[in-house]
Amino acid sequence: MRRVRWSVLLACLVLAVATQARVEILSFDTPADEARYNKLIAELRCLVCQNQNLADSNAELAVDLRRKTYEMVSQGKSEQEIADYMVERYGEFVLYRPPLTKNTLLLWAGPFIILLIGVSLLIRTILRRRVEQDAGVDAASIQNAASLLDSEREKRDA
Repeated sequence: MRRVRWSVLLACLVLAVATQARVEILSFDTPADEARYNKLIAELRCLVCQNQNLADSNAELAVDLRRKTYEMVSQGKSEQEIADYMVERYGEFVLYRPPLTKNTLLLWAGPFIILLIGVSLLIRTILRRRVEQDAGVDAASIQNAASLLDSEREKRDA
């Protein structure tokens, strides 16, 4: 029994070491360069993971893109130059917030169009239900109900 416990403990330790993530240690000339680097890797999308930014991804391509971003920041390139390089090489998909162009117009306007369609369908449905409810009651039925209510009031008052 004791051997089994030690074997399980040893297996857990081996697996823990094997799954340990790599930590990148980068040195920057200025805190401003470090801030620019962190901002860029947070705004650039991992092309492998597609729903993670470079900062959160551990894919090999993301590691390479972080390294390239670090090199370009160290060379003194601006955020726009680095973003332009990434877009030129990998397309606009690499940007989490692509610029508003004719190619990305539907991407930016799409959610608002869907919202407008949803609101208009909701209003149309509400109005249609009101019309259907009003159409089911004629003037004679309303008059009959009013007379019944009046008779009930007279009985209570008497």
